[in-house]
Amino acid sequence: MNTHILDAIPFRPELMDLARRLRVRENSPYLADLQRLRDEAERIARPKALYKVAFIDARNGDEVTVDGVTLTSRVLRVNLEHVQRVFPYIATCGVELDQWSHAQDDMLFRYWADVIKEMAVRDAVQALYQHMTTQYGLGKMALMSPGSLADWPLPQQRPLFTILGDVKSAIGVELSDSFLMIPNKSVSGLRFATEEDFASCQLCPRENCPSRRMPYDETLYDRKYRQR
Repeated sequence: MNTHILDAIPFRPELMDLARRLRVRENSPYLADLQRLRDEAERIARPKALYKVAFIDARNGDEVTVDGVTLTSRVLRVNLEHVQRVFPYIATCGVELDQWSHAQDDMLFRYWADVIKEMAVRDAVQALYQHMTTQYGLGKMALMSPGSLADWPLPQQRPLFTILGDVKSAIGVELSDSFLMIPNKSVSGLRFATEEDFASCQLCPRENCPSRRMPYDETLYDRKYRQR
């Protein structure tokens, strides 16, 4: 099958790792509260992921058609110039953990729950990548996500979801009217084979970004992506 649903991803956050992230010391009176939340989250959480093996049908200008659905991005189209197979995906902390986090009345506990959700979606992404690699023997890969660049804006979530099918029924993730994912701790993107290192960060001039993986290259767009 071309579509894979991962809905049995283990989530067992280590208490002291969580405490370090939240700057809660071992002798803090809040550590017991954090342990209670961690234990609740571990019982409730069901992080999930969905991905599909998809194929490129056509390339035209700033568009690339994947499984009959057109995606509009100059950068994506150029990056997929010599690629035939791609892996669109979504990973999420899960609706169970999301609902639990919104039920927290205390603002501090709600913040802690949000960080726990981030850890859960990170585990879902790791499980997703591992499954892809094991299942398909993948080598060097790159990814792009709608909204990470002005060239591939957030409304492009819609066609990405279309490629993946009924995402809500599969893993509980849906799009808001503003194309944000619900649950909010969800990530989406498209992975593809590459011979060069690539990250959207290279084309993003935003300073002090906590998620930056590679430095900004101010000449890269003109060198590689600008239409001649």
